[in-house]
Amino acid sequence: MRQLDNLLVLALACVQCAASPAAEYRASSYVFGTLAQITVFGDDPTALQRAAAGVFREFDRMHRDLHAWQPGELMALNEAIARGEKDIATTAEIAALIANARRFSERSGDLFNPAIGKLVALWSFQRDRPGGPVPEPSEIARLARARPRMEDLTVLGNRVTSSNPEVRIDFGGYAKGYALDRAADILRDAGIRSALVNVGGNILALGRRGDTPWRVGLEDPRGPAGEAHLLGTIELADGEAIGTSGDYRRYYVVDGKRYAHIIDPRSGYPATGVRSVTVVVSPRPGAGALSDAASKPLFIAGASGWREAAEKLGITQALLVDDEGRLHVTPELAQRLQGRDVAAQRRMAPTAGGG
Repeated sequence: MRQLDNLLVLALACVQCAASPAAEYRASSYVFGTLAQITVFGDDPTALQRAAAGVFREFDRMHRDLHAWQPGELMALNEAIARGEKDIATTAEIAALIANARRFSERSGDLFNPAIGKLVALWSFQRDRPGGPVPEPSEIARLARARPRMEDLTVLGNRVTSSNPEVRIDFGGYAKGYALDRAADILRDAGIRSALVNVGGNILALGRRGDTPWRVGLEDPRGPAGEAHLLGTIELADGEAIGTSGDYRRYYVVDGKRYAHIIDPRSGYPATGVRSVTVVVSPRPGAGALSDAASKPLFIAGASGWREAAEKLGITQALLVDDEGRLHVTPELAQRLQGRDVAAQRRMAPTAGGG
């Protein structure tokens, strides 16, 4: 099993032109349970290295504070909620993340739901190496009936109250996109105007790589092992973000059946019928967070409901690969995809209906 989470979108390697006086610096680190990569481009190699190091320090800090099952600020909040405490003090960052996640949850009809951490843990995805056994149906049904939702949480300043003790916040489907936004802020503050940040397949571009746009590829979720088998490539604008959810990185198989980490909060079971979803979010404040959050409702809604889910979240550029390998893509994204292989081109259906 490939262990890195949600690496559907791959940054294509760029080779520095000998004629260009600019420098390129690349660095990587393992955070949030996945690989984070930063490529920065500019005239001062020392400044590039210093800025990238600053981003990774922030990622390490976020990894500790926002971890769902290791000691940190978020775990402390979840334990207080489980004890039935009211008016719980937390950090300004977590309070803001809860408020923002509530807005995404409401717009998605609760398909985006970071409050279902107990279900995520029940399915053994709150550990470094997920695996069976499959949970008891009665316990799945009990947690699904409890309907933990972000709307159960009230935030006033830095204090949080939950009306439902079954709420356990897990920002696993949101933190990587938020990390993109934090990285962009840090890089811009450091004077970096050209960069590509990739956190587990969630990508944000700053500026251009010299005279050319940053280009990334969309990997086939069932492509040949060890090969970057691409469905197509796309050039990113300054501040544009890509978010991806897939069933092929964080999953396990029991009795021949695949159980992936994206849980449908309505049933309490892992979502099925989809291999991957990729969304592209135009430049705006919080583009990274939206790109990460939006891919989950589309994945859960499936081939029959992904278009409606996208519209609720204001997503106009999206691609879904269903469980038979068929591609469903919005016209806006279909126009931008380049270099599709012949097999992918035959399967692609860039229709307004999307299903």
